[in-house]
Amino acid sequence: MPAKPRIAELEAALARLRRRHAERRRRVLETPQQPCVRLDGRALLSFCSNDYLGLANHPEVVAALRDGATRWGVGSGAAHLVTGHSAAHAALEEELAGFTGRDRALLFSTGYMANLGVIATLCGRDDTIWQDRLNHASLLDAAVLARGRLRRYPHADAGALARQLADQTATLIATDGVFSMDGDLAPLPELAALAERAGAWLLVDDAHGLGVLGEEGRGTLAHYGLDAERVPLLMGTLGKAFGTCGAFVAGSETLIETLIQRARSYIYTTAMPPALAEATRVSLAIARREGWRRTHLQILIKRLRSGANQLGLPLSDSPTAIQPLIAGSSEQALRWAAELETRGILVTAIRPPTVPAGKARLRICLSAAHTEAMVDRLLEALSELPLEPSPPAPSSTTDSAAMAAHP
Repeated sequence: MPAKPRIAELEAALARLRRRHAERRRRVLETPQQPCVRLDGRALLSFCSNDYLGLANHPEVVAALRDGATRWGVGSGAAHLVTGHSAAHAALEEELAGFTGRDRALLFSTGYMANLGVIATLCGRDDTIWQDRLNHASLLDAAVLARGRLRRYPHADAGALARQLADQTATLIATDGVFSMDGDLAPLPELAALAERAGAWLLVDDAHGLGVLGEEGRGTLAHYGLDAERVPLLMGTLGKAFGTCGAFVAGSETLIETLIQRARSYIYTTAMPPALAEATRVSLAIARREGWRRTHLQILIKRLRSGANQLGLPLSDSPTAIQPLIAGSSEQALRWAAELETRGILVTAIRPPTVPAGKARLRICLSAAHTEAMVDRLLEALSELPLEPSPPAPSSTTDSAAMAAHP
Protein backbone atom coordinates (compact mmCIF):
# COMPACT_ATOMS: atom_id res chain seq x y z
CA MET A 1 0.00 0.00 0.00
CA PRO A 2 1.38 3.47 -0.89
CA ALA A 3 2.63 5.64 1.97
CA LYS A 4 -0.07 8.32 1.57
CA PRO A 5 -3.00 6.02 2.56
CA ARG A 6 -0.92 4.78 5.48
CA ILE A 7 -0.51 8.35 6.71
CA ALA A 8 -4.26 8.84 6.31
CA GLU A 9 -4.85 5.86 8.60
CA LEU A 10 -2.60 7.42 11.24
CA GLU A 11 -4.38 10.76 10.92
CA ALA A 12 -7.76 9.05 11.38
CA ALA A 13 -6.49 7.23 14.48
CA LEU A 14 -5.23 10.49 15.97
CA ALA A 15 -8.60 12.12 15.28
CA ARG A 16 -10.34 9.29 17.15
CA LEU A 17 -8.06 9.89 20.15
CA ARG A 18 -8.98 13.58 20.16
CA ARG A 19 -12.69 12.80 20.04
CA ARG A 20 -12.34 10.50 23.06
CA HIS A 21 -10.32 13.11 24.99
CA ALA A 22 -7.45 10.58 24.97
CA GLU A 23 -4.82 12.56 23.08
CA ARG A 24 -1.60 13.18 25.03
CA ARG A 25 0.28 16.44 24.78
CA ARG A 26 3.79 17.30 25.86
CA ARG A 27 4.34 20.56 27.66
CA VAL A 28 7.58 22.50 28.01
CA LEU A 29 9.02 22.84 31.51
CA GLU A 30 11.29 25.89 31.82
CA THR A 31 12.59 25.31 35.36
CA PRO A 32 14.16 22.44 37.31
CA GLN A 33 11.88 19.96 39.08
CA GLN A 34 10.64 21.79 42.16
CA PRO A 35 7.27 22.78 43.62
CA CYS A 36 7.19 26.19 41.93
CA VAL A 37 7.73 25.72 38.20
CA ARG A 38 7.34 27.59 34.95
CA LEU A 39 5.47 25.61 32.31
CA ASP A 40 4.70 26.89 28.83
CA GLY A 41 5.61 30.37 30.05
CA ARG A 42 3.39 30.33 33.13
CA ALA A 43 4.29 30.17 36.83
CA LEU A 44 2.49 27.27 38.56
CA LEU A 45 2.53 25.35 41.83
CA SER A 46 3.16 21.77 40.76
CA PHE A 47 1.80 18.55 42.27
CA CYS A 48 2.83 16.33 39.36
CA SER A 49 6.38 15.16 40.02
CA ASN A 50 7.64 11.80 41.29
CA ASP A 51 10.48 13.69 43.00
CA TYR A 52 9.13 12.49 46.35
CA LEU A 53 12.08 13.56 48.51
CA GLY A 54 12.85 16.81 46.70
CA LEU A 55 16.30 15.64 45.53
CA ALA A 56 16.10 16.25 41.77
CA ASN A 57 17.37 19.83 42.19
CA HIS A 58 19.27 19.37 45.46
CA PRO A 59 22.52 21.42 45.37
CA GLU A 60 24.67 18.51 46.58
CA VAL A 61 23.29 16.23 43.89
CA VAL A 62 23.75 18.90 41.22
CA ALA A 63 27.34 19.47 42.37
CA ALA A 64 28.04 15.71 42.25
CA LEU A 65 26.77 15.57 38.69
CA ARG A 66 28.92 18.55 37.72
CA ASP A 67 32.02 17.11 39.39
CA GLY A 68 31.31 13.71 37.87
CA ALA A 69 31.15 15.21 34.37
CA THR A 70 34.45 17.00 34.99
CA ARG A 71 36.07 13.69 35.94
CA TRP A 72 34.31 11.24 33.62
CA GLY A 73 33.02 13.35 30.74
CA VAL A 74 29.40 13.26 29.62
CA GLY A 75 28.72 9.89 27.99
CA SER A 76 29.74 6.40 29.04
CA GLY A 77 30.66 5.65 25.45
CA ALA A 78 29.71 1.99 25.37
CA ALA A 79 27.69 -0.81 26.88
CA HIS A 80 28.69 -2.08 30.33
CA LEU A 81 30.25 -5.24 28.85
CA VAL A 82 32.39 -3.33 26.35
CA THR A 83 34.11 -0.35 28.02
CA GLY A 84 31.15 1.55 29.49
CA HIS A 85 31.30 0.18 33.04
CA SER A 86 33.18 2.76 35.13
CA ALA A 87 34.33 2.82 38.73
CA ALA A 88 31.39 5.17 39.40
CA HIS A 89 28.95 2.51 38.18
CA ALA A 90 30.67 -0.18 40.23
CA ALA A 91 30.58 1.96 43.39
CA LEU A 92 26.88 2.77 42.95
CA GLU A 93 26.03 -0.91 42.44
CA GLU A 94 27.85 -1.83 45.66
CA GLU A 95 26.03 0.90 47.59
CA LEU A 96 22.64 -0.12 46.21
CA ALA A 97 23.32 -3.74 47.17
CA GLY A 98 24.13 -2.66 50.72
CA PHE A 99 21.10 -0.37 50.85
CA THR A 100 18.72 -3.14 49.83
CA GLY A 101 20.41 -5.88 51.87
CA ARG A 102 21.28 -8.03 48.87
CA ASP A 103 24.41 -9.69 47.53
CA ARG A 104 24.62 -7.54 44.42
CA ALA A 105 22.83 -4.90 42.37
CA LEU A 106 22.91 -4.34 38.62
CA LEU A 107 22.32 -0.98 36.93
CA PHE A 108 19.96 -0.61 33.98
CA SER A 109 19.36 2.52 31.91
CA THR A 110 15.61 2.59 32.70
CA GLY A 111 13.11 0.77 34.88
CA TYR A 112 11.36 -0.46 31.74
CA MET A 113 14.58 -2.12 30.59
CA ALA A 114 15.20 -3.58 34.06
CA ASN A 115 11.81 -5.29 34.19
CA LEU A 116 12.19 -6.51 30.63
CA GLY A 117 15.66 -7.86 31.41
CA VAL A 118 14.60 -9.80 34.49
CA ILE A 119 11.38 -11.34 33.17
CA ALA A 120 12.72 -12.20 29.70
CA THR A 121 15.79 -13.82 31.27
CA LEU A 122 13.92 -15.96 33.80
CA CYS A 123 10.82 -16.84 31.76
CA GLY A 124 10.10 -18.27 28.32
CA ARG A 125 7.42 -19.96 26.26
CA ASP A 126 6.72 -22.75 28.75
CA ASP A 127 6.44 -20.48 31.78
CA THR A 128 3.41 -18.88 33.44
CA ILE A 129 3.73 -15.33 34.72
CA TRP A 130 1.14 -14.02 37.20
CA GLN A 131 0.68 -10.28 37.52
CA ASP A 132 -1.54 -7.83 39.37
CA ARG A 133 -4.11 -6.35 37.01
CA LEU A 134 -2.88 -2.82 37.78
CA ASN A 135 0.83 -3.52 37.38
CA HIS A 136 2.98 -1.02 35.53
CA ALA A 137 3.02 -1.41 31.75
CA SER A 138 6.71 -2.38 31.79
CA LEU A 139 5.95 -5.52 33.81
CA LEU A 140 3.05 -6.51 31.57
CA ASP A 141 4.95 -5.80 28.36
CA ALA A 142 7.95 -7.75 29.65
CA ALA A 143 5.78 -10.84 30.12
CA VAL A 144 4.42 -10.49 26.58
CA LEU A 145 7.90 -10.02 25.11
CA ALA A 146 9.18 -13.02 27.07
CA ARG A 147 6.53 -15.05 25.20
CA GLY A 148 5.37 -16.62 28.43
CA ARG A 149 1.76 -17.25 29.45
CA LEU A 150 0.60 -14.03 31.08
CA ARG A 151 -2.11 -14.42 33.71
CA ARG A 152 -3.57 -11.47 35.66
CA TYR A 153 -5.22 -11.55 39.06
CA PRO A 154 -7.59 -8.92 40.56
CA HIS A 155 -5.85 -5.89 41.96
CA ALA A 156 -4.08 -6.51 45.30
CA ASP A 157 -6.21 -9.63 45.85
CA ALA A 158 -3.90 -12.34 47.20
CA GLY A 159 -6.92 -14.49 48.02
CA ALA A 160 -8.02 -14.52 44.39
CA LEU A 161 -4.49 -15.40 43.29
CA ALA A 162 -4.39 -18.25 45.81
CA ARG A 163 -7.59 -19.66 44.35
CA GLN A 164 -6.23 -19.38 40.83
CA LEU A 165 -2.97 -21.09 41.82
CA ALA A 166 -4.84 -24.00 43.41
CA ASP A 167 -4.93 -25.80 40.07
CA GLN A 168 -2.46 -23.79 37.97
CA THR A 169 1.32 -23.42 37.90
CA ALA A 170 3.45 -20.32 38.36
CA THR A 171 7.02 -19.57 37.32
CA LEU A 172 7.00 -15.95 38.43
CA ILE A 173 4.67 -13.62 40.34
CA ALA A 174 5.24 -9.92 39.64
CA THR A 175 3.77 -6.88 41.35
CA ASP A 176 4.34 -3.21 41.95
CA GLY A 177 5.26 -2.48 45.57
CA VAL A 178 3.42 0.85 45.50
CA PHE A 179 1.03 1.15 42.59
CA SER A 180 1.94 4.15 40.49
CA MET A 181 -1.55 5.42 39.71
CA ASP A 182 -3.42 4.40 42.89
CA GLY A 183 -0.74 4.88 45.54
CA ASP A 184 -1.78 1.78 47.46
CA LEU A 185 0.52 -1.04 48.57
CA ALA A 186 0.64 -4.61 47.30
CA PRO A 187 -0.06 -7.34 49.89
CA LEU A 188 3.56 -8.49 49.79
CA PRO A 189 3.59 -10.85 52.81
CA GLU A 190 0.71 -12.84 51.34
CA LEU A 191 2.25 -12.83 47.86
CA ALA A 192 5.57 -13.99 49.28
CA ALA A 193 3.84 -16.92 50.98
CA LEU A 194 2.04 -17.84 47.75
CA ALA A 195 5.27 -17.68 45.75
CA GLU A 196 7.02 -19.94 48.25
CA ARG A 197 4.15 -22.44 48.15
CA ALA A 198 4.11 -22.43 44.33
CA GLY A 199 7.89 -22.60 43.97
CA ALA A 200 7.81 -19.38 41.96
CA TRP A 201 9.97 -16.31 41.75
CA LEU A 202 8.52 -13.15 43.34
CA LEU A 203 9.47 -9.90 41.59
CA VAL A 204 8.64 -6.58 43.24
CA ASP A 205 8.90 -3.36 41.25
CA ASP A 206 9.39 -0.85 44.07
CA ALA A 207 9.86 2.22 41.92
CA HIS A 208 7.48 4.30 44.05
CA GLY A 209 8.35 2.80 47.44
CA LEU A 210 12.14 3.05 47.62
CA GLY A 211 13.31 6.21 49.33
CA VAL A 212 9.84 6.86 50.74
CA LEU A 213 8.83 3.88 52.89
CA GLY A 214 10.64 1.89 55.56
CA GLU A 215 13.74 2.55 57.64
CA GLU A 216 16.19 4.80 55.74
CA GLY A 217 13.77 4.65 52.81
CA ARG A 218 14.46 0.99 52.07
CA GLY A 219 11.02 0.69 50.54
CA THR A 220 7.93 -1.46 50.62
CA LEU A 221 9.82 -4.61 51.56
CA ALA A 222 11.27 -2.89 54.64
CA HIS A 223 7.81 -1.54 55.44
CA TYR A 224 6.56 -5.13 55.64
CA GLY A 225 9.76 -6.56 57.20
CA LEU A 226 10.51 -8.83 54.20
CA ASP A 227 14.07 -9.88 53.42
CA ALA A 228 15.85 -11.11 50.30
CA GLU A 229 14.91 -14.72 51.00
CA ARG A 230 11.18 -13.92 50.99
CA VAL A 231 11.43 -11.58 47.97
CA PRO A 232 14.35 -12.69 45.78
CA LEU A 233 13.82 -10.18 42.94
CA LEU A 234 13.77 -6.43 43.62
CA MET A 235 13.66 -3.73 40.97
CA GLY A 236 14.05 -0.07 41.86
CA THR A 237 14.24 3.13 39.86
CA LEU A 238 16.51 6.11 40.47
CA GLY A 239 14.44 8.81 38.77
CA LYS A 240 11.76 9.16 41.43
CA ALA A 241 12.61 9.51 45.14
CA PHE A 242 16.36 9.54 44.37
CA GLY A 243 15.95 12.37 41.88
CA THR A 244 18.28 11.21 39.08
CA CYS A 245 17.71 8.61 36.34
CA GLY A 246 18.09 4.91 35.64
CA ALA A 247 17.20 1.74 37.52
CA PHE A 248 18.64 -1.35 39.15
CA VAL A 249 17.86 -4.96 39.99
CA ALA A 250 19.08 -6.32 43.33
CA GLY A 251 19.35 -9.97 44.26
CA SER A 252 21.65 -12.91 44.81
CA GLU A 253 25.11 -13.33 43.33
CA THR A 254 23.78 -16.02 40.99
CA LEU A 255 20.83 -13.93 39.84
CA ILE A 256 22.89 -10.85 39.02
CA GLU A 257 25.57 -12.83 37.22
CA THR A 258 22.86 -14.54 35.17
CA LEU A 259 21.40 -11.15 34.18
CA ILE A 260 24.84 -9.90 33.16
CA GLN A 261 25.23 -12.90 30.87
CA ARG A 262 21.70 -13.13 29.46
CA ALA A 263 19.59 -9.97 29.91
CA ARG A 264 19.42 -8.46 26.43
CA SER A 265 18.22 -5.07 27.68
CA TYR A 266 21.41 -4.90 29.77
CA ILE A 267 23.88 -6.37 27.28
CA TYR A 268 22.83 -4.42 24.21
CA THR A 269 22.47 -0.86 25.47
CA THR A 270 24.83 1.98 26.33
CA ALA A 271 25.56 2.36 30.04
CA MET A 272 24.13 5.37 31.88
CA PRO A 273 26.60 8.29 32.12
CA PRO A 274 29.13 7.83 34.93
CA ALA A 275 28.43 11.39 36.14
CA LEU A 276 24.81 10.35 36.71
CA ALA A 277 26.01 7.41 38.80
CA GLU A 278 28.07 9.82 40.91
CA ALA A 279 25.05 12.08 41.42
CA THR A 280 22.93 9.08 42.43
CA ARG A 281 25.51 8.00 45.02
CA VAL A 282 25.06 11.39 46.69
CA SER A 283 21.26 11.38 46.45
CA LEU A 284 21.16 7.86 47.92
CA ALA A 285 23.27 8.99 50.85
CA ILE A 286 21.02 12.02 51.45
CA ALA A 287 17.88 9.91 51.26
CA ARG A 288 19.26 7.49 53.85
CA ARG A 289 20.51 10.05 56.37
CA GLU A 290 17.82 12.73 56.15
CA GLY A 291 14.84 10.94 57.62
CA TRP A 292 13.11 14.27 58.15
CA ARG A 293 12.20 14.22 54.46
CA ARG A 294 10.07 11.09 54.91
CA THR A 295 8.62 12.47 58.16
CA HIS A 296 7.67 15.75 56.51
CA LEU A 297 6.17 13.91 53.54
CA GLN A 298 3.94 11.90 55.88
CA ILE A 299 2.80 15.13 57.55
CA LEU A 300 1.83 16.53 54.14
CA ILE A 301 -0.02 13.34 53.19
CA LYS A 302 -2.08 13.46 56.40
CA ARG A 303 -2.77 17.18 55.94
CA LEU A 304 -4.00 16.69 52.38
CA ARG A 305 -6.16 13.71 53.25
CA SER A 306 -7.66 15.42 56.29
CA GLY A 307 -8.49 18.53 54.27
CA ALA A 308 -9.90 16.49 51.40
CA ASN A 309 -12.08 14.54 53.82
CA GLN A 310 -13.49 17.78 55.24
CA LEU A 311 -14.27 18.93 51.70
CA GLY A 312 -15.86 15.60 50.78
CA LEU A 313 -13.38 14.99 47.96
CA PRO A 314 -13.24 11.44 46.50
CA LEU A 315 -9.57 10.66 47.17
CA SER A 316 -8.58 7.02 46.76
CA ASP A 317 -7.44 5.12 49.84
CA SER A 318 -3.69 5.72 49.57
CA PRO A 319 -1.12 6.04 52.39
CA THR A 320 1.62 7.25 50.06
CA ALA A 321 2.67 10.42 48.24
CA ILE A 322 0.42 9.43 45.33
CA GLN A 323 -3.10 10.75 46.05
CA PRO A 324 -5.56 10.07 43.20
CA LEU A 325 -8.71 12.17 42.89
CA ILE A 326 -11.08 10.06 40.80
CA ALA A 327 -12.98 11.97 38.09
CA GLY A 328 -14.61 9.16 36.11
CA SER A 329 -14.51 10.26 32.50
CA SER A 330 -11.45 11.57 30.68
CA GLU A 331 -13.37 14.73 29.81
CA GLN A 332 -14.08 15.43 33.47
CA ALA A 333 -10.45 14.84 34.52
CA LEU A 334 -9.25 17.24 31.85
CA ARG A 335 -11.83 19.82 32.93
CA TRP A 336 -10.70 19.61 36.57
CA ALA A 337 -7.04 19.94 35.58
CA ALA A 338 -7.80 22.99 33.43
CA GLU A 339 -9.81 24.63 36.22
CA LEU A 340 -6.96 24.11 38.69
CA GLU A 341 -4.46 25.54 36.23
CA THR A 342 -6.48 28.75 35.97
CA ARG A 343 -5.93 28.98 39.75
CA GLY A 344 -2.16 28.48 39.40
CA ILE A 345 -2.13 24.78 40.36
CA LEU A 346 -0.65 22.07 38.13
CA VAL A 347 -2.05 18.55 38.53
CA THR A 348 -1.96 16.14 35.60
CA ALA A 349 -5.09 14.39 34.35
CA ILE A 350 -4.43 10.66 33.99
CA ARG A 351 -6.66 8.85 31.49
CA PRO A 352 -7.10 5.39 29.92
CA PRO A 353 -5.23 3.31 28.93
CA THR A 354 -2.88 4.33 31.76
CA VAL A 355 -5.78 3.71 34.16
CA PRO A 356 -8.89 1.55 33.61
CA ALA A 357 -11.83 2.91 31.65
CA GLY A 358 -14.08 5.01 33.87
CA LYS A 359 -11.25 5.68 36.33
CA ALA A 360 -9.70 8.85 34.86
CA ARG A 361 -8.28 10.99 37.63
CA LEU A 362 -6.12 13.79 38.87
CA ARG A 363 -2.92 12.21 40.17
CA ILE A 364 -1.83 14.48 43.02
CA CYS A 365 1.80 13.86 43.95
CA LEU A 366 3.37 15.26 47.10
CA SER A 367 7.05 15.92 47.72
CA ALA A 368 9.16 16.65 50.77
CA ALA A 369 9.94 19.92 48.98
CA HIS A 370 6.33 21.06 49.39
CA THR A 371 5.30 23.08 52.43
CA GLU A 372 2.11 22.80 54.47
CA ALA A 373 1.09 26.19 53.07
CA MET A 374 1.38 24.78 49.55
CA VAL A 375 -0.90 21.88 50.44
CA ASP A 376 -3.37 24.35 51.93
CA ARG A 377 -3.28 26.35 48.69
CA LEU A 378 -4.07 23.16 46.73
CA LEU A 379 -7.00 22.39 49.05
CA GLU A 380 -8.33 25.92 48.68
CA ALA A 381 -8.23 25.60 44.89
CA LEU A 382 -9.96 22.22 45.04
CA SER A 383 -12.67 23.62 47.29
CA GLU A 384 -13.61 26.10 44.56
CA LEU A 385 -14.28 23.41 41.96
CA PRO A 386 -17.47 21.41 41.32
CA LEU A 387 -15.73 18.09 41.98
CA GLU A 388 -18.46 15.58 41.28
CA PRO A 389 -17.22 12.45 39.44
CA SER A 390 -18.86 11.96 36.06
CA PRO A 391 -19.99 8.65 34.53
CA PRO A 392 -17.57 7.29 31.93
CA ALA A 393 -18.41 7.39 28.27
CA PRO A 394 -19.17 4.00 26.66
CA SER A 395 -15.98 2.15 25.77
CA SER A 396 -15.25 1.51 22.12
CA THR A 397 -13.67 -1.62 20.70
CA THR A 398 -10.43 0.33 20.37
CA ASP A 399 -10.55 1.27 24.06
CA SER A 400 -11.02 -2.37 25.05
CA ALA A 401 -8.13 -3.47 22.87
CA ALA A 402 -5.87 -0.86 24.44
CA MET A 403 -6.80 -1.97 27.93
CA ALA A 404 -5.86 -5.55 27.08
CA ALA A 405 -2.22 -4.51 26.78
CA HIS A 406 -1.93 -1.79 29.41
CA PRO A 407 -2.72 -1.40 33.12
